[in-house]
Amino acid sequence: MMGSGKSTAGFWLAQSEGLRFVDLDAAIEKRQGRSIPEIFKADGEDRFRDMEQLELMACLASPQPLVVSCGGGAVLRAENRELLRDRSWVCWLRATVETLGQRVGAGENRPLLGEDPVVDLEAISAARAGLYAEAANEIVDVDGLEAEQVAEQIRRVWPRPVSAR
Repeated sequence: MMGSGKSTAGFWLAQSEGLRFVDLDAAIEKRQGRSIPEIFKADGEDRFRDMEQLELMACLASPQPLVVSCGGGAVLRAENRELLRDRSWVCWLRATVETLGQRVGAGENRPLLGEDPVVDLEAISAARAGLYAEAANEIVDVDGLEAEQVAEQIRRVWPRPVSAR
């Protein structure tokens, strides 16, 4: 979910394991030369999800182990959940709506959030929880934890790739 700390914790995990880190949203922005909100506004969510799926496929085709921070909506497509299950190890960074709300604040640059981000987060979280559970190999609850602590929690349950330290 947005606000769960995927990008920050993923970066810390990759650094500690000597692996390359890919933030899917940042990779899409770089390839497209525009922000996620701009893509949503100009092309719509469906086109963004197409871009997200292509970027995910490219990451999962890498011969080298990676730490990938998927966008929170990557699980919306069954094909993505299947790719994630078949080609990766997935950790769901689970947070309460209260934690998510504190982290996303007013929801600026979050195209799925409207005037009341907490209400939107509650609805999105409820709608996606089953999909996250379906895709996840492990769940780490992140409430009250800093990014480095989340990365350490992931390290405790993560079956490391052969080429990782």
